[in-house]
Amino acid sequence: MSVVIRSETPGDAAQIRTVNERAFGRRAEADLADALRGRGAHAISLVAEQDKRLVGHVLFTPLTLESGGRQFAALGLAPIAVLPELQNQGIGAQLVTYGIVECRQAGYECVLVLGRPDYYARFGFVSASRYGLRCEYDVPEEAFMALELYRGALVGSSGRVRYPPEFRQV
Repeated sequence: MSVVIRSETPGDAAQIRTVNERAFGRRAEADLADALRGRGAHAISLVAEQDKRLVGHVLFTPLTLESGGRQFAALGLAPIAVLPELQNQGIGAQLVTYGIVECRQAGYECVLVLGRPDYYARFGFVSASRYGLRCEYDVPEEAFMALELYRGALVGSSGRVRYPPEFRQV
């Protein structure tokens, strides 16, 4: 069955909530997506649609770098969700791949993610520590990853990366 990846529309909110709740088996990620949407804090929100039903969602949110150096236009990838019965069929990969293209076209310099290195490495993510970037949260170094959206985008960008306050509640 074919999956269509498209931008979120105002009428998608309830279905996005359902996808996130079912994918994670809890409300935290759905609450996060709702809170970010509620204050207009997300930059790119994409859905996967199959037979006119939402089956996946990914959100990219602007992040802040605390550094004495330059600022950069970064997005955090989170959450990403696919309905449980459709996981491991490539829908999540399609959402990430399409999202990366959208981020690049929108003029962002990099995408950061907290996640499984074995999953995100296939998209080109590497340990953010390679660029001198540290996450504000106490997470394993290998789980905080960065993807330059163009070569050299992160040169000279070391420092602590801060997420919007909504992430502290997940």
